[in-house]
Amino acid sequence: MYYPYFRGKQFELLTIREMAPLLADKKFVPIVEPVRETLNGLKKALSAVCDAGGQTIVIVNPHHGDHQEDGSNITALLQEGFIGNNSVAAGILLRSDMTPDDVMTCYRQHANHHPVLVHAGFTAPKALAAELKDSMSSLTNVFIEDHAKLLYRKHFENSKRILVRDGFNRQRNADYQTIEEFSDLHATYNILGMAGFGDFLIVGDGFSEGGGPAYAVAIHLTFIDPDKDDDMYIYHFVSDTNDTPTDPAGKFAQALEKLIAKLNSGTSHLLETDAIKEFRHLHNKGHFPGLGYIKKLSMKHHIETLARYLS
Repeated sequence: MYYPYFRGKQFELLTIREMAPLLADKKFVPIVEPVRETLNGLKKALSAVCDAGGQTIVIVNPHHGDHQEDGSNITALLQEGFIGNNSVAAGILLRSDMTPDDVMTCYRQHANHHPVLVHAGFTAPKALAAELKDSMSSLTNVFIEDHAKLLYRKHFENSKRILVRDGFNRQRNADYQTIEEFSDLHATYNILGMAGFGDFLIVGDGFSEGGGPAYAVAIHLTFIDPDKDDDMYIYHFVSDTNDTPTDPAGKFAQALEKLIAKLNSGTSHLLETDAIKEFRHLHNKGHFPGLGYIKKLSMKHHIETLARYLS
């Protein structure tokens, strides 16, 4: 049903590990594109998903990060640690530089790991669909919406189809407005003929190796508005101080103060998730846990929000 797309950085993988029981319980299927050379964190995340009885998709030919030239180490991890495990599927990223023959070679190489096709710029859908005709009914196709419009997706209509939308409008932290629309896909995916939907959580599809010093600190939190046909919106609680890269703890305190004030107003529509409870705890303690930890809490809140909505 819900397919959150993660890039395999430290706090993304920690989010998957910590949320594995909920992900499994709700039949949510995380997609992971490994971007770090070391795969220890990925292995722990996959093991957590398997132990919880869940499912996940691992991109074996990443477009970003340390494995973009050679994904053989990812394939080796799946073959050595998760062979015969129905919980872990091999995701094949279909990019603009691939031919149908390239796709089919990778598909056959990972045949024992329930290959899933992730369409992200591929330009020959008709030819590929013809190659896959005999196995289409048992195949899962994931479409990154910006790269796979309606006519493209039509070639794979006899398969299980998942649509992933990037609802996060990435900007400099200081430039965010307080609130903006995120996505309605959680409420409309079935109208579009999809079996499930996904997003890039509160991170977005854009990839960067690492953040520089934070001139402003922002807390990004999603909510579903029942007064607007269950559309999803996102708050950006941004620090007031944004002219120097110093004092991230003080900037976090400013952003957190805005979040708590909105929560206490009774008009936020934010669910009191476990992540929100932890934000309240951080406020009470006056503690700054680090920017990565804040991002993890926002991702957990997003997953918890969708879990409640889809229950």
